[in-house]
Formats: sequence, structure tokens, C-alpha cells
Amino acid sequence: MAAMIAMQIDAPHESLRRVERPIPRPGAGQLLVAVMACGVCRTDLHVADGEIPARYPVIPGHEIVGHVLEIGAEVEGFRVGQRVGVLWLGHTCGQCGYCLSGRENLCDAPEFTGATRDGGYATHVVADAHFCFALPDSFSDVAAAPLLCAGLIGWRALRLAGEGHRIGLVGFGAAAHVIAQVAVWQEREVYAFTRDGDIQAQAFARSLGCCWAGSSTQRPPQELDAVIIFAPIGALVPAALKLVRKGGRVVCAGIHMSDIPAFAYADLWEERQILSVANLTREDGTSFFEVAARSGLRTVTETFPLERANVALDRLRSGALTGAAVLVPPRGGTATDAHG
Repeated sequence: MAAMIAMQIDAPHESLRRVERPIPRPGAGQLLVAVMACGVCRTDLHVADGEIPARYPVIPGHEIVGHVLEIGAEVEGFRVGQRVGVLWLGHTCGQCGYCLSGRENLCDAPEFTGATRDGGYATHVVADAHFCFALPDSFSDVAAAPLLCAGLIGWRALRLAGEGHRIGLVGFGAAAHVIAQVAVWQEREVYAFTRDGDIQAQAFARSLGCCWAGSSTQRPPQELDAVIIFAPIGALVPAALKLVRKGGRVVCAGIHMSDIPAFAYADLWEERQILSVANLTREDGTSFFEVAARSGLRTVTETFPLERANVALDRLRSGALTGAAVLVPPRGGTATDAHG
């Protein structure tokens, strides 16, 4: 029987290890996808560190680009060979009040790709067809991978930020570098905040059209209409409140964040708001991929062979990446092929 290759985490705080498994078959409502590329997301670090719920052992990865190999029963709208993207939100119940009211991102019984079900740090993955999307042809497999979470969460966060003209982005990594381009395309002013002394990231932000770039301890020259925080640091929330105008919004875009310290009520007063982003809906995917195709955005990536997933995660953890890391499985797609 042909086997797939995967990088699996057995328990929190352990390194990923290479495993071989039989290639799974898709069940009803599912697709079997040959993985061409899988982005490395900060959420994968939270899975590795045990900071969010997961079922171990698990194969991480939820920014998956691949081609349909097999179609399960009761699936419509897909064909074998079609290129698809697979998302973090891997399954919803479809029956709870949130699902029935169009807020499936808040489903009471969800499953998450790469956390509660196996993900894309592998040559193959089985995915719920409802949460697979056709991708714009203008993006290569590697370039499309960061769009599947970094881009989508950034898009949802930008929509929650409102229609304000001046937008701050705190933590200029994979998500910020995508959504900054969208906001510039929308003719907004974008202000980028990086780690202290990260001149390279600040130059990168300006190269993508940001009108200002500085450290998170600096004040921009203008009050902001909204700030989106991608960095998982709770202390940035009260700092961001001091940057937004009356009625402004601070959007926390991460799935995990350290505790937010106490702050003066005066910093929140005058109808400032703090919001969080939880997962995404299928409508977010549909609308974002249309914008991605129209806006001409580009993703900046660094590729790693699948079996160097630990290296990619270490680079992400240390802040040593510009843009997004993407894992590329061995060509051929099976353990037998990988070893010649």
C-alpha cells in the first residue's frame, strides 16, 4: 500500500517527527488532496506549545494548497485534478445557532485543520469539501499558501476594523504583509509597527506601500482610525488604545495572546472598542480570494522542504522570517517515491 509522508507532533513541547502512514481515503463530504505547499503559521506554534486545544498526535498545518486526488460521496462542485486551498476551520456542525445564523466561525462543535484533525505538513490530507476553495490562477502554489490563513484572518480583521482611512498593523509578519497591500489598494494609509530595532521589517513594510513604519514603542504622526494587532502580546492592546482616535477600534487578530494588563478606563472611553477575531467563515474566503485576484497583491515567502518543518517553526518563533514560511512536500507524493 502506498504511504504518505508527514511531520507529526506527538505532544506539546516536542519536536515534530517524520512519520509514514497509509494514504487515507475520503469519506462522505470529503476530498483527498495531494499537498503541493503548506504555509507555516503562528497558530502552528501555539499547537506545538500546547497553548490552544489540539488532539495529539496530530499533523499540523492549515495553509494548504493542493490538487484533488479523490472525491468522497455526497460532494459536488469539485473535480479530480482541481487545485484547492484548505483552511484552518476544518468542519462545523451546521446545526448550532451560530452556524444557522451565518456565524459558523463561532460554531459550538468545530474542528480545526492541523489541530483537532490532521493538517498539511504532509504529502496528503483529507479535508471537508465545504471548507475547500478554488484559488486564483494568478498565484503559484507557494505564493497562494499564506493566503489560506494569514491572508484570510488579515482580511476578516480588516473588515472588523471598519472603513477608517488610517490603519495601524502591529506585528509585521505573514498576515500583515498581505493585508497591508490590500489596504493600500483600497487607498487607505497603512502604518506598520515592528519589534524595536527591526529596521529590515520596517523597510519591508515601506516597500509594500506603508506610509509609515516604526517600532511598537513609537507614536505615528497621526491618530489612527483602527489598529490590528497580529503579535500575541497582550500589553500591545492598551498601547494601541492610546493610538486610536475617539470611536476607533483595536482588533486582536491572533488565536492566542498573553494576558492584557490593566489599563485606565480613560484610554477606552470616548467609544473606543476592542474586538477579537475568531476563525473565519466561508464567505470570508469567497470575498477575500476575489480581492486577492483583483488587488495584484504578492506574497513574500521562504520555502523549506517538508522534513525541515522544525527549522521553519524555529525561524518563525525567533522572528527571523521576512514574509511567510512555506513547506514543500517531496515530489511524487508518497514515501516510496520520496526514497526513489
